Amino acid sequence: MNLSNESLLVILVVGLIAGWLAGQVFRGTGFGLLGDLVVGLLGALFGGWLLPQLGVHLGAGIVAAIVNATIGALVLLFLISLVRGGGGGWGWRSRW
Repeated sequence: MNLSNESLLVILVVGLIAGWLAGQVFRGTGFGLLGDLVVGLLGALFGGWLLPQLGVHLGAGIVAAIVNATIGALVLLFLISLVRGGGGGWGWRSRW
């Protein structure tokens, strides 16, 4: 697989936006530049696997990729908060 510079840039931008959006929804703030990027990229991988398993297909394009990655990142953050027991001052319990 050969990625062009433009493809790599799109992947990074999608991951960064998705991680930031997931941080806004889940915590009320982001995780920082590197944290948003990591959360978004892992969310994109997880969402890319999970949504087709559930029969959800969002289509093609950058907006669909951002939505897919954000959903994956939110599910991933929720699962991490369950494993951690909601500790650390973040998660759904701290916002409500």
